[in-house]
Amino acid sequence: MPAGASDGVKSVARVFDLLELIADAGGDVTLSELATSADLPLPTIHRLLRTLVSLGYARQLANRRYALGPRLVRLGEVANRKFGQIAMPQLKDLVSRLGETANLATIDGDRVIYVSQAPSPHAMRMFTEVGRRSYLHATGVGKAILAQLSDDAVRDIIARTGTPAATERSLDSLDALLADLALTRERGYAIDDGEQEIGVRCYAMAVPGMPVPTAVSVSLPIARVDDGFVERAIPVLAEIVGEISAVANAT
Repeated sequence: MPAGASDGVKSVARVFDLLELIADAGGDVTLSELATSADLPLPTIHRLLRTLVSLGYARQLANRRYALGPRLVRLGEVANRKFGQIAMPQLKDLVSRLGETANLATIDGDRVIYVSQAPSPHAMRMFTEVGRRSYLHATGVGKAILAQLSDDAVRDIIARTGTPAATERSLDSLDALLADLALTRERGYAIDDGEQEIGVRCYAMAVPGMPVPTAVSVSLPIARVDDGFVERAIPVLAEIVGEISAVANAT
């Protein structure tokens, strides 16, 4: 490969590394924080940031911190929409087999964002608007996503967001959340037991092998939950997330 082409590839990789570092930090960082994390010379980081700012993929705030830029919003929206379309056959299959609403969600900064939904045929069913962003600690998909991260990464997120309660059943402390995530990792799926909406139960499972933590859930009124449903739902969820992983990584 010509030297110029090799340098170009390195520059592209460095740009994406910087964007990932800004995202991992919660969306904005100082130049010195990037220099510590990026293992790049400060002049190189500054040059790359100037380019990103000029193109709208980053912006410099009044306090001189650097944040993700508005042009990334459109890219993220299109990527999420496309991903949601790709996974729709599997979500519909989940609904046909369990009779309840299926959701696909991924992490978006310090929140979870719903990217696709297949509704239940029941008149009384759960509905979450595609594109909705919620706190990670208060949803089944959010907890399934957090369970894929280290406890230190979870601590960093909660340090920024806190644990605001959506309902009286929401986890209201970091210790309670970490204990719940330990249980989630042990059994292989997360449960939202009225933590986002009273009267609603949600079972969620991580999609393996994804570049960004992602989860699928099935949501239903607590009145329709019994031991038989749980026994059916978990194996089906495991099958569906495997299929979504295979389809997503093949495209």
